[in-house]
Amino acid sequence: MRAMLLVIGVVAVALVLLGLLLEAARWLILIGAVAFLVLVVLAFVRGRRTVRR
Repeated sequence: MRAMLLVIGVVAVALVLLGLLLEAARWLILIGAVAFLVLVVLAFVRGRRTVRR
């Protein structure tokens, strides 16, 4: 009985940690996508500024 409770506890902790990692990865992907969009916009603006000169 004690071993079964220990196994259930370990599995529960592993699932919680996995959930936290997946949540962090989702936020990192979102932040990366926003940074990429900002980079594209800045490159477009600077490219147009260079063409005008």
